[in-house]
Amino acid sequence: MVALGQLFQNEYLLFLIIIVSTLLFVLLSYIILRFIVRRIVGKKKFYQNFILQKLTAPVLLLVFFVGLFSALRELSILSMYTSWIDGIFFIIVTFIIAFLAANIITIMMLGYLKIRKGFQRQPRLLNKVISIIIYIIAIAIILSYFKIDITPLVASVGLGALAIGLALQSTLANFFAGLHIVSDQPVRVGDFIELDKDTMGFVEDIGWRSTRIKTMTDNMIILPNSKLADSTILNYSMPKQDMSFWVPCGVAYESDLEKVEQVTLEVARKIQKNFPGAVRDFEPLFRFSEFDESNINFIAILRVEEPMKRYVTRNEFIKKLKKRFDEEGIEISWPIRKIYNIKPSN
Repeated sequence: MVALGQLFQNEYLLFLIIIVSTLLFVLLSYIILRFIVRRIVGKKKFYQNFILQKLTAPVLLLVFFVGLFSALRELSILSMYTSWIDGIFFIIVTFIIAFLAANIITIMMLGYLKIRKGFQRQPRLLNKVISIIIYIIAIAIILSYFKIDITPLVASVGLGALAIGLALQSTLANFFAGLHIVSDQPVRVGDFIELDKDTMGFVEDIGWRSTRIKTMTDNMIILPNSKLADSTILNYSMPKQDMSFWVPCGVAYESDLEKVEQVTLEVARKIQKNFPGAVRDFEPLFRFSEFDESNINFIAILRVEEPMKRYVTRNEFIKKLKKRFDEEGIEISWPIRKIYNIKPSN
């Protein structure tokens, strides 16, 4: 017992023991964190990885620096630098806790937005706003710890912010337009939208300055938030994901219109019930639309589970309808012009 007591009186050996114990506790904390996350999230691998990615680094860093601080306090050679060590440790731990708090709020916001608001992914703009607020609070706490009066600093920041605001009017306009989009939700991350015939795709992200829209050709449209906020938007994902689409067609004037309607609806019903992505319980619609130059035109209306499915469903419907028309002897005419040769009278 005496030898053990002398062993612990050796400050360098005690320092080494605390460091090794800290590293072992860091490893144990990682195992415990994985177990807790797995129990809470279940078998959803994506969310397990996402939450672990957000929490692992700040939690393990916090554990490590607490152990390192305890070990350094055991060294008498550093006693004259105690106030410096305390200050540095306070700054590091405050920023780590701020980082951890920002990540926890991000995780909670992601769950809230996905369940309550319908966001498939969280907009980066929210992450940045939350992080900025938390880090400003952390800086204020650090300045308060060192007894630094922040009143002159706030006044200086206010004047600087005014000058920066005047210089960056367009950037700030895009920033506040992004906040408006996130709060008012005319579009959400993951929605399929159309602004005009050349601007259509999935909303990939809503950033602090611009919104990224992924087109059907896998290109990215970078649209300023202020322009998006002022645009007329056709959101195919609201109020719900499934949507109707119509296929225009026409048949010759000699056709039996009752038979045309019957055949078209039979083909459409088979597509609705059997084709992947079609809404199975939707009853297709048929309407004649106009007397055209060569055909009597009509539209067939079908419904799909999500906007992108309409292209493959329309493609399949057109193939099946053309084949059935050929079998039934129903003609789709091409443009016809009748030319009358009138001989002049003598």
